Amino acid sequence: MKRCDILVIGAGPGGYVAAIRAAQLGKRVVLVERDKLGGECLNYGCIPSKALLHVATLKHKVERAGEMGLQVSGLAVDLAKLQAWKGSVVERLTKGIATLCQGNQVEVLFGSAKFKDPTTVLLTTPQGEETLLADTVIVATGGRPIDLQAFRFDRTKILSSKEALELTVLPKDLVLIGGGVTGLEMGTFYAKLGTKVTIIELLDQVLPGVDPEVARVVTRSLKRLGIDVHVKSQAKSWEERNGRLLVHAETPEGPKEVPCDAVLVAVGRRANTEDLNLVAAGVQTDKHGHILVDRQLRSNVPHILAIGDVRGPPYLAHKASREGIVAAEVAAGHNSGLDHKAMPAAIFSDPEVATVGLSEADAAAKGIAVTVGKVPFAAIGRTLTAGEFDGFAKLITDAANGRVLGAQIVGPDASDIISEVALAIEMGATAEDIALTVHPHPTFPETILEAAEATLKRAIHVLNR
Repeated sequence: MKRCDILVIGAGPGGYVAAIRAAQLGKRVVLVERDKLGGECLNYGCIPSKALLHVATLKHKVERAGEMGLQVSGLAVDLAKLQAWKGSVVERLTKGIATLCQGNQVEVLFGSAKFKDPTTVLLTTPQGEETLLADTVIVATGGRPIDLQAFRFDRTKILSSKEALELTVLPKDLVLIGGGVTGLEMGTFYAKLGTKVTIIELLDQVLPGVDPEVARVVTRSLKRLGIDVHVKSQAKSWEERNGRLLVHAETPEGPKEVPCDAVLVAVGRRANTEDLNLVAAGVQTDKHGHILVDRQLRSNVPHILAIGDVRGPPYLAHKASREGIVAAEVAAGHNSGLDHKAMPAAIFSDPEVATVGLSEADAAAKGIAVTVGKVPFAAIGRTLTAGEFDGFAKLITDAANGRVLGAQIVGPDASDIISEVALAIEMGATAEDIALTVHPHPTFPETILEAAEATLKRAIHVLNR
């Protein structure tokens, strides 16, 4: 039997952050993980996908650089070597987490955890079972990809994102079911390496829920990469024929058969709660298995907290990390709570997409009159020098007082640029505040400066409307 002040179940971007922060606050912390430190994001999601995308994008840029005078021949990708390099990146980061846990006196145990009662957790390891007693438990078990009844994961033909990130042989043809974030990122990666990619999306646009103007820019780019995009379409079944797969789909144009080497199903995620025996702890969940919590991340059982994917969307690593800090502080007796005004999100498509705060549609639904400053990247000198000028930045401000409410960006370095707007929202800044902030030239963030000026009807490099 092992006792501790705080037990954290799950060592992903929420769990390990919570454990370290709790230890910094002087608590005896035990961190339990059933797979690898870093969780889904570091090992099978955010990090490996961005590593692969970086290489594919680098290859794509070199191939396009002929018009700039850069002539390259014999360019090729060794996929097995690329996978080994990606693995080394992941390993370096997981070792870094282990070092941080050790340095902060966080005890790490590996095994599967489930509640015996509200204060007792049973840990099953290859060596046997151990009983853990904790004053506070933080559940950070994350989520996993959802498959479909007609497309069950078999890890060889029907793939989740995990297997798609580990292929050592480039598929000639790949079908992606789902045109959301995961589908687009993986489709972009494989298309840039030479795979013929087909996306089948049930709803009326790729990136459902994203500003339609943004989605149109991304769709144009996907088609330029040679990706076939079918929206308002449904993958119905598949079969093996002549040593390959054949996917049957219904599209607005009628039935379609798509031959391929593999199918990637990327239609969403589900919470990892079914193995926790939450009933024994008395913890309530919603119909999807997400743990219900208050702004201090406490469940209906006050000493059991939940963070990250396990408490529901949006499924973002940085959201989980922020919640991990809050949960650790609450568990340590501090008067902490979720108080952020906006949660930024980034999509590593081509071009990148980043959003934060309200869109025009969100504002209209809330009855807020807004002023919109929209600036194309083609108006910014830095984008032309980089040969990346597709897309735009759209800044949303309150028409009554100029306060920044949100932004949607589609274009180069959108994932980096969005943080300026997130900070502006948190600080209650106005478009005038951004406009009065000198931005270095020539840089991509000048797009936000110009968008702020556009809301004030005094933009220089675009016509004011």
